[in-house]
Amino acid sequence: MKGDVLRIATRSSPLARHQAESVAERLLALDEVKGVEFVFVETTGDRAAGVAISSLHERGVFANAVDRAVLQDEADIAVHSAKDLPSSDPVEGLTLCCVPERADVRDALIGSRLEDLAPGSVIATGAVRRRVQLAWLRPDLTFTELRGNIATRLGRIPPHGAVVIALAAMQRLEMAQHVTEVLSLEVILSQVGQGALALRCRTDDEDIRALAARIDDRLFHVALLAERAFLRRCGGGCDAPVAAYATCKEQGGAIAIEGMVASRDGHVVLRRRHQGLDADIVGSELASLMLEKDGGAALIAPLERT
Repeated sequence: MKGDVLRIATRSSPLARHQAESVAERLLALDEVKGVEFVFVETTGDRAAGVAISSLHERGVFANAVDRAVLQDEADIAVHSAKDLPSSDPVEGLTLCCVPERADVRDALIGSRLEDLAPGSVIATGAVRRRVQLAWLRPDLTFTELRGNIATRLGRIPPHGAVVIALAAMQRLEMAQHVTEVLSLEVILSQVGQGALALRCRTDDEDIRALAARIDDRLFHVALLAERAFLRRCGGGCDAPVAAYATCKEQGGAIAIEGMVASRDGHVVLRRRHQGLDADIVGSELASLMLEKDGGAALIAPLERT
C-alpha cells in the first residue's frame, strides 16, 4: 500500500467496478485501510468485445492484464469475477488471498420463460456451458452468440426469445426486475466460480495477504478451490462444455460437489456428484470419474488446448 491507501486493480465495466467497490467497502471497514485507489485495466476480452471468447487463443482474457498490474506493483490487489480466472492457475508470484461471501450462482432468463419458448425460438448466450445444457433439455431451440456488458445484452433480446445472464450480475447492478425466470441448478449447473469474487495479491506481500484474510469467507473459498480443481483436471477453459458447483457447510467438514461434462452439441450431458474433505482432491477426483469412468474425456478432448 501507499501509506494506508490500498490500490485495487479491476476491469472498468460497470459490473467490475461495482464488484471492486463492494470489496473496497469491506476493506475500508478495517482500521488499517484509510482510503482506496482504483486502478482500471483494459483486458484482451474488453478490447475484443465483438468476438466470441472461443476464438481468442489466450487464457485468462479477462484476468491477465489485471493480474499484471499487481505483479508490476501498479496495484496491491486484484479483484476478479472468479469465473474469469483461467484453469491453469496458479500464476507465478500471485496467490488467491480472499474469496468474500458468494452471491447466487444460478442463471436467469430475460425475455421469455423456458416453458413459453416456442420451437425454434432463439436464445442468446456466449457460454457453451449454457448452450449445451439448454440444448439437452430443449433440442428444438436455436442459439446465437452474445457478448458485451449487461446493458448491451439486455438490448439484444431476440424477438420472442431470451438471453441468459448470471443472476448475480443482475442483482449486483440492481437490475433483477428484468429477470423473467431464474433457472434452477437442475436445469443449468453453474459455471466454475459463478457468483464468487476472487482477490489476488503478490505472494510475498504478507501485509496485504493478512488484510485480505480478514474479509475472506473460508467456506466459500474452499468450495471455489474444489470447483477450480475440477476444471483444471478437465483441462477446460471458459469455452469448454463443463460446469461444477461445490458447497462446504462447516470448517473442516465435507465438501460436496456436482460436475457436468457435455458434448458441444448438447446431445450428451453427464452429471455426477462427489464429496470429500480436501478441496483439491475432491474436485480432481470428480473430474477423473467423469472423464475416465463416464466417458467424458471423449466429449471434451478437442478442447484441451484451452
